[in-house]
Amino acid sequence: MNGASGESGPLRLGDIARVFDPARLTQARRIARMSKTELRQRVGVSAAAIGQYERGEVKPRGETIEALADALQVPPGYFALGRPRAQVEVAEASFRRLRSTTVAQQQQATAYVEQVWELSCYLEEQVEFPELDLPSWAFPESQEPIDPVTAARLLRSHWGLGAGPVVDLVAEIENHGVIVVLFSMKEEGSDEKSRIDAFSTTALSRPVIVMTPDKADDVLRHRFSAAHEIGHIVMHHGRHGSDSEMERQADRFAAEFLTPDAAIRPLLPHRVNFDRLEALSQHWGVSVHSLLYRMRELELVSESTARRAYITLSSTPRRPQSIRDFPGEQPELLRRAIELLEENDIPLAHIAADLQLPLRRVRQLAGIDSPKPRLTLVKNTNVRPLQAAPLTERERESEEEGG
Repeated sequence: MNGASGESGPLRLGDIARVFDPARLTQARRIARMSKTELRQRVGVSAAAIGQYERGEVKPRGETIEALADALQVPPGYFALGRPRAQVEVAEASFRRLRSTTVAQQQQATAYVEQVWELSCYLEEQVEFPELDLPSWAFPESQEPIDPVTAARLLRSHWGLGAGPVVDLVAEIENHGVIVVLFSMKEEGSDEKSRIDAFSTTALSRPVIVMTPDKADDVLRHRFSAAHEIGHIVMHHGRHGSDSEMERQADRFAAEFLTPDAAIRPLLPHRVNFDRLEALSQHWGVSVHSLLYRMRELELVSESTARRAYITLSSTPRRPQSIRDFPGEQPELLRRAIELLEENDIPLAHIAADLQLPLRRVRQLAGIDSPKPRLTLVKNTNVRPLQAAPLTERERESEEEGG
């Protein structure tokens, strides 16, 4: 942006002020996890002004637009009407362990989903995405209640997964038209630990699953989280919130989806054998903790035996395997769509400009690693080359003798 001329791309700041979208300000503020009070202090407006802007009662002036953009680290044009926008309320998302997350964290997460939707809609206008492939009973119009075990078995059958381990689970989910994203919601340089593990929503044109490495970068944990969220998507017909019973149902769905009773029961030991469980963990792509829970659920061991095993397991924690080491468990749909556009001369910077999003945000949402800064050594032509000092008389005599 050219501050002197007051221009931002094709729109001047005054033009942006006239077509100001209040919901964009709320979205940007929630992503920045900034209170209205903190934002108004940074921008230098009255205590009531930010609320008035967000409610659409007052439009900010051009210079205020610029200050808001600087404070929230977005282009000024981000606040202009005219681009598709979704609105996802916290009540329209299923959060794992909702009670352990703050309202600000939940609002930040749903604001991110709104931007994921905007990016996916932009890309889908130019790239053909996989069709959404869910069973008829998985849509809100269906009133047919279904238990978690049956739902898991029916979805495995619908997707043709057989009875063995689900290899490359996230790739499988994306191939059936569900959008999955994986990115950190922690602010750069912040030591605060994010409490968001994974969540999903069916409030948009495609279901969206968001996973983060913030709580634990553990591929087995992420696989269970992804299966858990698919459980919400297919079972709960758009119902979301903090219902503990729905969370238990999603866990039961994930267990049956990843380790079907008929296939895993004959393989599980009838007494705790950690070597055997570790081997099964690697083969089926689930944690030893999950297998212990499965043994208790299938009544292969008693509650007290399982409890002692959990204690032993917690005293000898394993080293988690990073999700970055498993390409099939990393989302690719949005990233590959961007790569296809770049191959057709639509660069990432152009996509970011069309969406009026910072380039780093588009990279974040699509799971594209930021390029490392390139070091270039420049020859300084103003520095005179080094010259040898004149030889001393003894040095000249020594050279002559040697010659």
